[in-house]
Amino acid sequence: MEALIKNIKADGKLLAAILDCSSESLFKSLINKAAIIKEKYCGNVVYLRGLIEYSNICRKNCYYCGIRRDNKTIVRYTVKEDEIINTAKIAYEKKYGSIVIQSGERNDKEFIKTIDRIIRKIKQVSNGKLGITLSVGEQSYDVYKMWYESGAHRFLLRIESSDEDLYKKIHPNDEVHSFINRLKALENLKKADYQTGTGVMIGLPFQTSEHLAKDLLFMKDFDIDMCGMGPYLEHHKTPLWEYRHLLKPQKERLNLTLKMVALLRILMKDINIAATTAMQTIEPEGRIKAIQAGANVLMPNITPAQYRDNYFLYENKPKTFEAPEDHLPHLGKKLKTVNHTIYYGTWGDSKHFFRKNGQ
Repeated sequence: MEALIKNIKADGKLLAAILDCSSESLFKSLINKAAIIKEKYCGNVVYLRGLIEYSNICRKNCYYCGIRRDNKTIVRYTVKEDEIINTAKIAYEKKYGSIVIQSGERNDKEFIKTIDRIIRKIKQVSNGKLGITLSVGEQSYDVYKMWYESGAHRFLLRIESSDEDLYKKIHPNDEVHSFINRLKALENLKKADYQTGTGVMIGLPFQTSEHLAKDLLFMKDFDIDMCGMGPYLEHHKTPLWEYRHLLKPQKERLNLTLKMVALLRILMKDINIAATTAMQTIEPEGRIKAIQAGANVLMPNITPAQYRDNYFLYENKPKTFEAPEDHLPHLGKKLKTVNHTIYYGTWGDSKHFFRKNGQ
């Protein structure tokens, strides 16, 4: 298997074999190869995205998600506009460079107008210098383009699984959860000129290494600019909870995620890859390990404290009082121990996006 690491390519069988292999030496070789490629094409720098979890109100009912529409046990919230703008202003002053506005999925007129207004206000208070990534779900092309023209320039829309059959196993089978509509939304984001990102959950019930290899090939073929993917973590108020006996142990899900990060870095050398919070939930050093495996983006949670604990996607998400690891001095020290530095005050755009567009 060691020889496979020397010649990784976009081959589904090869990728699945690497993902299946339990060899510790192969794992280390894979991580080392990805680290070398990242340093060559992206440098050992980490871009910051201040994460604002704007609202946990969602029209969708996905079988894996703690903020699904039918979960009546959580406190629903929407951060007030002035709090969002103030949070963004603080992020700008702390030289984050960029923020992410994330929320449950809505496409009603009030939501669309509010997001547009927030984008414009953030651009105003930061003198146009704060980069804006959106992660607010499926919308029409016209809505995406309007938000882009107002100042958002990156968008993350996770496919969760690129295999249609598996996608249907983890979502209700209706128009609101259409696999085809999800793909169309991703295509519309590219058409609207966004730096387009997607991602998948790793370690789902019913998921195989072949599914994950297919996900890697999907991201390469779709030519994404950025990726946010992480281990699947169950939530007791979701339908997938009853299949938790099918899951790999969380440590194995984390290692599988690190393999996916490394393989994607090798396949797509200059995209942006986020080290996601779910990795940290499994292991305090999970995000740092992802940085070592090829990730180059961190998204510290800067949601106002009174809302943060209600964005409850999965079990054991770090609570507000448990999250000093999101403090920038702490992150800086941690990254320094693995020969990385935070790149403050920059948008940290995808090199891949500009290269493929001849810029």
